[in-house]
Amino acid sequence: QVQLVESGGGLVQAGGSLRLSCAASGRTFSPYAMGWFRQVPGKEREFVATIDRIGLSKYYADFVKGRFTISRDNAKNALYLQMNSLKPEDTAVYYCAAGSRNGLLDTNTDYNYWGQGTQVTVSS
Repeated sequence: QVQLVESGGGLVQAGGSLRLSCAASGRTFSPYAMGWFRQVPGKEREFVATIDRIGLSKYYADFVKGRFTISRDNAKNALYLQMNSLKPEDTAVYYCAAGSRNGLLDTNTDYNYWGQGTQVTVSS
């Protein structure tokens, strides 16, 4: 089992920045590909970004390209999402996830473990 805990969410004005963190515990962090997803009430959880096991490859949803950066520190068992130029439509609960299959994983079913989520609210 891998336990994931997100932090760093909050309220920010449009154009501002936030850095989300995801702390992993339990099994060793490095064998897992990691991802960020987000969800708003009444909508399905959607893919935001993914990173492979060693942090060499990354893939982003089109709507965050150039604004968000995913990174990981395997020595610290941590995953990050740097979010810049935030827009009101980025408002959502953000989840980190761990997948046992390596590669760039961009669908919910690719992931085995999920955090509880952290709320990000962007005001206009």
